[in-house]
Amino acid sequence: MTRVGRWIKRFLEKPGSVDLAPFQRVAAEAAGRAAEAGRRDELRPALADPAWVGSADFCAVMREAAVRALGQRPYDVQLAGMLALLEGHVAQMATGEGKTLVGAMAAAGYALRGARVHVVSVNDYLARRDAEWMGPLYETLGLTAGWIAETSTPEERRKAYACDVTYAAVSELGFDVLRDRLCTDPAELVVPAPEVALVDEADSVLVDEARVPLVLAGAADAGTALPEMAALVRRLSRGYHYTIDEEGRAVFLTPKGTDTVEKALGVDLYEHPGVVTQVNLALHAHTLLTRDVDYIVRDGKVELVNTSRGRVAALQRWPDGLQAAVEAKEHLQASETGEILDSITVQGLIHRYPRVCGMTGTAVAVGEQLREFYDLSVVVVPPNRPCVRVDEPDRIFATVEDKEGALLDEIETRHATGQPILVGTLDVAESERLAGALEARGLAATVLNAKNDAEEAQIIARAGRRGALTVSTQMAGRGTDIRLGAGDPSEEDEVASLGGLYVIGTGRHDSSRLDDQLRGRAGRQGDPGGSVFFVSGQDPLLTVYAPDQSLPPADADGAVRKPDAHALVAHAQRVAEGVNLEIHRNTWRYTRLLERQRAEVLEQRDRVLNGDTGARALESACPERYRELCETAGEEAVERAARQIVLYHLDQCWTEHLGFLSDLREGIHLRALGRLNPLDEFNREAVPAYRAMLDEVERRSRETFEKADVTRDLADQGLKRPTATWTYLVQDNPFGSEWDRVFNRVAGALRGRRR
Repeated sequence: MTRVGRWIKRFLEKPGSVDLAPFQRVAAEAAGRAAEAGRRDELRPALADPAWVGSADFCAVMREAAVRALGQRPYDVQLAGMLALLEGHVAQMATGEGKTLVGAMAAAGYALRGARVHVVSVNDYLARRDAEWMGPLYETLGLTAGWIAETSTPEERRKAYACDVTYAAVSELGFDVLRDRLCTDPAELVVPAPEVALVDEADSVLVDEARVPLVLAGAADAGTALPEMAALVRRLSRGYHYTIDEEGRAVFLTPKGTDTVEKALGVDLYEHPGVVTQVNLALHAHTLLTRDVDYIVRDGKVELVNTSRGRVAALQRWPDGLQAAVEAKEHLQASETGEILDSITVQGLIHRYPRVCGMTGTAVAVGEQLREFYDLSVVVVPPNRPCVRVDEPDRIFATVEDKEGALLDEIETRHATGQPILVGTLDVAESERLAGALEARGLAATVLNAKNDAEEAQIIARAGRRGALTVSTQMAGRGTDIRLGAGDPSEEDEVASLGGLYVIGTGRHDSSRLDDQLRGRAGRQGDPGGSVFFVSGQDPLLTVYAPDQSLPPADADGAVRKPDAHALVAHAQRVAEGVNLEIHRNTWRYTRLLERQRAEVLEQRDRVLNGDTGARALESACPERYRELCETAGEEAVERAARQIVLYHLDQCWTEHLGFLSDLREGIHLRALGRLNPLDEFNREAVPAYRAMLDEVERRSRETFEKADVTRDLADQGLKRPTATWTYLVQDNPFGSEWDRVFNRVAGALRGRRR
């Protein structure tokens, strides 16, 4: 590493401890040399040496290339962020600091070293936008870039993956990996060997999305949730027929509720586990999932809302029949279900890459999780210009009514001055209710939520104009800056004189990161701006995560002004963050062994798919049959059939193994009542089950080979794969911790015995 490189490394590790002047001076000199070389068309030969990537000269050339290709001159801090990514860190850079360009320069650096780079995004829109936007930069450097979307065909995907840099949503990368695991011909494979993953919005992808497994299923019949179950639970009353736990994450029948359900169905409930499951699913759908908060109904379909980003979670659904129960609740036709063929967590997907780095605006808050789950360290890159945004203390009220009244007054007062206002709400229902209340006061607001997220770029781009009033559910991962005056220089000065963009939060989120991302929309690149959050003692954050504590007494106007109130809000948010961390940690604990088993299965599958391992195994197991078939059909046909047979049974047995582990995990926590460690017990049963699965693959393959006619289509002889597959994301553990579910089950069983 050069002397300048060492200076930058020290600066990154301890921001502010190193003077950047030496780097800036040397980079400027190198930039002059690069510009002179460029005029002689000698820019590209300078990039030939991979070891040169990361040096001061490299920084200068990247700056020159960005100027020529994009008309953008990277700031010194952007070059620092690029170096952080090239060293394998997660760079924290504030909103508006140009992370898209930073990521593109780093991706180019990795590609110039000879590595294939996948830029992992949070959605298809950003993947396509960034690939097209940064395309000229890659072309200037002699590199290629492609992108993948949900609608991309297999051939389009292969073409994109063949590029030096590929932009794709994390879900699409995962689904491609899953689909490749079902290929029976090497020519069908789409995804190349993983090398470098550069993760945009790293906290959202690596932490928030990590709790949501990606699933590949074989299409089957529609869901079986009975509409009569939905009708039955509608007649039940809270407190009398059922109760909900303090955190609002679990619901269970009371003895009276059990009696009512049994009389209505004419069965002894606890002697029919299947009926119990249907009732519980219907009850969960009716009581714990709220329309326009947890999901929306659009075009006759239930679409889940990603609570961390306030938008529709594409392809996402609930597990274990709950999706069908919600559809029955909304009087909709049950959607397609199917047998799970394979699944992968985002964590397992990212761990495939030997090299991982990322960037986001809020990484420090999840630094512990990034270290624990991904062995990644966080580097804080200072802003190009000091942030002058004024962040006011929370305004706390006793009731929701007091809070919303003060909130509307504040919006009306600010709007009268012409200052642009961005209001961040917690869910879709609140955004629409607030927009309606503003309209009643004669204020027209532009609403951005999960119902119109396709229009988000245009809505956000206008949010900085004079007099703009925008109401949005969560601003994380929107990918578009809010410029004062919407880029009009004359209006920009006028808006700045009014105080810049003013951000108002209608409540604290479960994570401080989401609050910081909302605040960060104001004050970009040294712009003036302000922010404030309105909170009430009736907000879910306090009622769910601090139910035993109450706010200090309110003043006559309903406001709570004592310092203890702020401490209580901060405490509730820390508890919420702890709960989410434990869910993530619990998911990883139970998937670590599964990931190791999956890696072994895939290694074996690759040997069968790309070689003659299947044929050699069956030749060893059935030598006489193998010689007989070779004589009648030819060795090439026998090897092809052997590959198909072994792959079919390997995939089928793996699917059955996944089902076994899913059922095992569902009930394993009851063993804690016997003072056994549930995780140890899970692993104790999962290991022999895996060995038995491998033996079963050999047995079934041998039996099929003994009877198969290799001259005919094997699908007609029982080796029929799903006629269609489909992908989705499944919310893991949507109703609280496993312990919650254990004790609720036990309580339900005890109530049943007391009757």
